[in-house]
Amino acid sequence: MLTHIFGDLPHQQSKAIRTQRQPAMPWQDLPQFYVDHFKARKTYDITRSTLLFLILTAARSGEVRGMTWSEVDLKAKVWVIPPDRMKAKVQHRVPLSDVAIEILRHQIGLHQELVFPSPLDSVVLSDMVLTAYLRRVRAPSDVEGRVATAHEFRSSFRDWCSENGFARDLAERALAHTVENKVEAAYHRTDLLEQRRPMMDAWASFITGR
Repeated sequence: MLTHIFGDLPHQQSKAIRTQRQPAMPWQDLPQFYVDHFKARKTYDITRSTLLFLILTAARSGEVRGMTWSEVDLKAKVWVIPPDRMKAKVQHRVPLSDVAIEILRHQIGLHQELVFPSPLDSVVLSDMVLTAYLRRVRAPSDVEGRVATAHEFRSSFRDWCSENGFARDLAERALAHTVENKVEAAYHRTDLLEQRRPMMDAWASFITGR
């Protein structure tokens, strides 16, 4: 026992427990959230366009807000995030659903470089814009008295994957999670882009009802 060597150490919460306490929208609530805040709109303002794209791609807020047109291939329906913009400093490819592509096409012409520019000064959109929107609409979460956060839509996606029978490996790669096991990581030679595509299409279909 480690306590025999080190004595009684202060109890430290695991990363999983700490993360679990962050307010996430239950995946079952997402279709209604889409109907209430996206479906009935003829056009999307920059905040809702950014948020919906974030949800559809299960990407981190900073990755979406800093997205540039040079990273996008509309014909191949793929978004390639360079290493310097990724948490793990490894390139990440995201297969784009038809709904995600539709959002991007609406963004064309707003800015020469940024996909989701701030409407005020044409710089990267602030994370607080998404936070303020979710608070304003009182986005439901699994934590009583708190609204869902933009980052935790990734958790909503991960739970949906588990509940709907998608392989753990595909879900983890979609979230760009690093493989901690060095032996396992050594065999990860592909990002399974095309195998992930049907999963992301199904996720978009679930949310939008298309």
